[in-house]
Amino acid sequence: MLLAAATLAACSGAVDHGQSTEAETARLHQLFEQHFEDTLELNPLYATFIGDARYNDRFANSIGPEHRAEQLALERRYLDAILDIDREALGDQDRLSRDMFVSARERSIAAREFPSHLIPMNQFYAMPSSFVQLGSGTGAQPFRTVQDYDNFLSRIDGFLDWMAQAEVNFREGIEAGVVLPRILVERTLPQLAAHVVADPETSLFWGPVARMPEDISSAERERLTDLYRTAIAEKLVPAYARLHDFLRDDYLPQARATVGLDALPNGDAWYAFMVRNTTTTDLTPEEIHSIGLAEVERLHLEIEGVMERVGFEGTLHEFFRFTESDPQFFFDEGEQLIQGYRDLQQDIDPNLPRLFEIFPKANYEVRAVEPFRERSAAGGSYMRPAPDGSRPGIFYANTYDIKARPIWAMESLSLHEASPGHHFQLSIQQELEGLPRFRRFGGFTAYTEGWALYAETLGTELGVYTDPYQYYGALSAELWRAIRLVVDTGLHNYGWTRQQVLDYMNENSAAPEARAVAETERYMAIPSQALSYKIGQLKISELRARAERELGDRFDIRAFHTEVLKDGALPLDILEAKIDRWIETQRS
Repeated sequence: MLLAAATLAACSGAVDHGQSTEAETARLHQLFEQHFEDTLELNPLYATFIGDARYNDRFANSIGPEHRAEQLALERRYLDAILDIDREALGDQDRLSRDMFVSARERSIAAREFPSHLIPMNQFYAMPSSFVQLGSGTGAQPFRTVQDYDNFLSRIDGFLDWMAQAEVNFREGIEAGVVLPRILVERTLPQLAAHVVADPETSLFWGPVARMPEDISSAERERLTDLYRTAIAEKLVPAYARLHDFLRDDYLPQARATVGLDALPNGDAWYAFMVRNTTTTDLTPEEIHSIGLAEVERLHLEIEGVMERVGFEGTLHEFFRFTESDPQFFFDEGEQLIQGYRDLQQDIDPNLPRLFEIFPKANYEVRAVEPFRERSAAGGSYMRPAPDGSRPGIFYANTYDIKARPIWAMESLSLHEASPGHHFQLSIQQELEGLPRFRRFGGFTAYTEGWALYAETLGTELGVYTDPYQYYGALSAELWRAIRLVVDTGLHNYGWTRQQVLDYMNENSAAPEARAVAETERYMAIPSQALSYKIGQLKISELRARAERELGDRFDIRAFHTEVLKDGALPLDILEAKIDRWIETQRS
């Protein structure tokens, strides 16, 4: 994982501003490719998720001291190398790539000031749950050949090292006073316990064995079946049981009653950094809190307009209660919800050419969230397609507690997670062959989630939201993202309690209790991530309004969307500068 000697030699020493553009461009591209190769080797799961099978038998102990030191050294080495390249000798696209690369390295290095490794998992981001998805045969890990099956058996050994390291890190966190809130530990325990089974054949890890391809010989089938039975019973089940019992017996008594990041050592600075890192802006927690309050007020007025359209007589709060409880707004079975999303796919896709001129090559399919993670999972999520075309994108819809999944929320959620939201943006990005791979497969949360929320605002233009309740669903979804600005900063900057967040949600939205609890605990687990949606959407909407205002009759919505999408995910400040340059080119 050392930077190749040739690249180091090419990128060392003082910058010669007299070098040709071609020479500097070649150095830049070589550096990008070498960094990406080193990153894949150091992070084999990342390779698997982008369809590179070379490291499918490896699992990095990413939270261990050796790996963390290697990662930090790599970031510093490449930052030094790219700063040695003359920016002024590069073309516009390469300058964009260079600026993004430098920004990413600097943020990664700055993050080391804060001890996130001492909280290696929670109920929302948990490697043990992700590993089950890999090993179940329904995720990114392939199970098509004998080698695929052997690869995962080898990968299990690396995962066991990670599980052991997690316990070590949790213990260090206790000593340092960096621990999870008690409620999050309690939510994590059932997720681990679900994989402590007496019979290997009842384990989700048995899925690839049960669905073994017919072209695998009987001898290999018998060998692999025996090895998987042993691995599940003697390796995986004990590892899940050990971590579960440690968290229950040793860690839970030391967990904290507080819920915000600001309650941890240096927590205020930690949260402020995460806010800047997540939003790719210079906004402070205080500024974002104020933006959220204003957006909540604006969206309440919009919803009151829907109340007038449907003839509802009552208060805003009564309308919330009506929409979250009246039987007409809910299915009886989870499969009805899944089929409803599949029907929406057929309704929306033919209308996309109204607003877009570039499209993803890959398709997507709708699946229910797996039972083992549905209780704590979001209402919807998306997994990008395999780059080699072997697997489509996946829109996961949560059918847990079906009476908490209103029908009026479906159109906006489909636009967000599928087309033209995450599926559209992420698939187009990874299909951009002309870009460096770190841009094709990387991302910035504020852009990615901002685009998906912006996609929700396109419903009327795409022929949906014709039912006023579905339009209410879109407003309600946008309101929810505005509420996130208030409560995330409330939790981690203003000392709000879990109950204060629940009360604010209850007073200002139609969220049923199950969703409000899951979302509140999500914000507790992953501070600042929830800010990305609304901040990103506001910026993209602002840029569209600016382009419409300044270009007038020359404004083309399809061309605008192409400009936003064609270079992949960008930090918001870089996106704004790029759109401003595009507006200038459209004037002539």
